[in-house]
Amino acid sequence: MNTKGVKQGLKPKDLINVGIFSAIYIIIVMAAAMLGYIPIFIPLLVVICPIVGGIPYMLYMTKVHCFGMVTIMGIIMGVLMGLGGMGLYALITGPLFGLLADLVLKSGGYHSPKKAVLSHGIFSMWLIGNYIPIVINRASYFDGLVQGYGQAYAETLMGYIPDWSLVVLLAGAFVFGIVGALLGKAIFHKHFERAGIV
Repeated sequence: MNTKGVKQGLKPKDLINVGIFSAIYIIIVMAAAMLGYIPIFIPLLVVICPIVGGIPYMLYMTKVHCFGMVTIMGIIMGVLMGLGGMGLYALITGPLFGLLADLVLKSGGYHSPKKAVLSHGIFSMWLIGNYIPIVINRASYFDGLVQGYGQAYAETLMGYIPDWSLVVLLAGAFVFGIVGALLGKAIFHKHFERAGIV
């Protein structure tokens, strides 16, 4: 996003920014996810992660000026979550919501603060990939929790995430993604002005 117009195609500098901001985003989100050792915080991660993740994401928006930068970030998140044991569904939801967020940004010409905020709400929905295995593979997921954390933890967590909760969790990720983006935009409003996002 810059005042001289939208650049066409990804450049090496863009890929460097993708790597830097993806790393920052991952570190912050994973630090927040450590709260998951307490069962009640597992469903609440769709509140916490989008809020804290919105801060680096919105700073990233001042560097995004061409299609693909958010899609790649979504792919990175999906791969890392998949390899990290959160299930293969994140390999789908990461790229999917990264792509949708990218399309929203493109529709605003990479200069719309409203589209930047909306894009983070959509991007944050990648988190649902971490919850799908809990519902779809409920029995095996429960057994894995018992082996890793004990019976009490497993029963408590499964009680917090009933079968119908996926829709609520997905909506929560979107809503609090908007909240996190508004927070990030407020913090970095001068960066937005310098980037020509007004």
